[in-house]
Amino acid sequence: MKLDIATLPGDGIGREVVAEGVKVVCAIAQRFNHEVDIREYAIGGSALDEFDSPFPEATAKGCLASKAVLLGAVGGPKYDANPRGKKPEDGLLALRKTLKAYANLRPIVVYQELIEASPLRPDIVEGCDMLIVRELLGGLYFGEPRGIKEDQAFNTMAYSIPEIERIAHVAFKAAEKRRGLVASVDKANVLETSQLWRETVSRVAQAYPTVKLEHILVDNCAMQIVRDPRRFDVILTENMFGDILSDEAAVIAGSIGMLASASLGGEVGLYEPVHGSAPDIAGQGKANPLGTIASVAMMLRYSFDLEEEARAVESAIKTALANGLRTADLVTGSSAVPTAVMGDAIKSLLLSI
Repeated sequence: MKLDIATLPGDGIGREVVAEGVKVVCAIAQRFNHEVDIREYAIGGSALDEFDSPFPEATAKGCLASKAVLLGAVGGPKYDANPRGKKPEDGLLALRKTLKAYANLRPIVVYQELIEASPLRPDIVEGCDMLIVRELLGGLYFGEPRGIKEDQAFNTMAYSIPEIERIAHVAFKAAEKRRGLVASVDKANVLETSQLWRETVSRVAQAYPTVKLEHILVDNCAMQIVRDPRRFDVILTENMFGDILSDEAAVIAGSIGMLASASLGGEVGLYEPVHGSAPDIAGQGKANPLGTIASVAMMLRYSFDLEEEARAVESAIKTALANGLRTADLVTGSSAVPTAVMGDAIKSLLLSI
């Protein structure tokens, strides 16, 4: 099979972690006899610097011509004062919209080897395994009208029934293959969009009789994620709530650097670590590439239908952790290994099996 991938390293530590992801793709190709075609494109701040656009036309065309996209991260303080349309994050939103990536999947898994790295007690987090299904193309981030007018700023939160239905189906289908539980997050006691969300999700649930549906208010969900994370199987949520809750849940695993994501919906899948560009540690070899490498596993599974290859990557991650390898976000002092060393270790494990 041909692994046709567009890479978008982006800003900050993005280039470092994507480089390790590419190592893993090449190792998988070597081990399983696949062909590799990887092309790099600019996005975010680096694209602004070079092309005066956070999402150049060449990047859009390159992504659409690929089977999958591997993204690093975008953003940095250099661009904070830029106007709307000239911010690195505008490139990310445009990328998601171009790829029609409405379904964001963020698995939160606590590795037994990292249980002590979690800020929560081991008896609370041990065995935690949840999947956050976040709607990615609606809500406040894309609603119109929006803007700043004199002494007032405004954004519009809007959802249609078809938008809610399609993301709800993703969550229920995922739950059917897991523990059969969906927690749908809203703020139906205050927001009309959440009232429509709750009504629509309840209706979709009728098509999945083996899945148990729970409605939970977003503030209660935020509390329960740190109080009893094991109660959750699949969390279904709109865009902004999902953005916040998934970052909160990521910390349970010990470091946000561990977490992967897949954004699906169109013909081209988008894969990226959950973390940001972390400009404060860029170029220092302190970044954790395991979130990106786990994203590669998701890419192999969802875009290329290569389950054995995906499991091989996930097994290599577990083995590296069991062997005591830790990046700077997981351990302090001289025992931390550099970004590239962790990537090399995963590569070696893949080629030695």
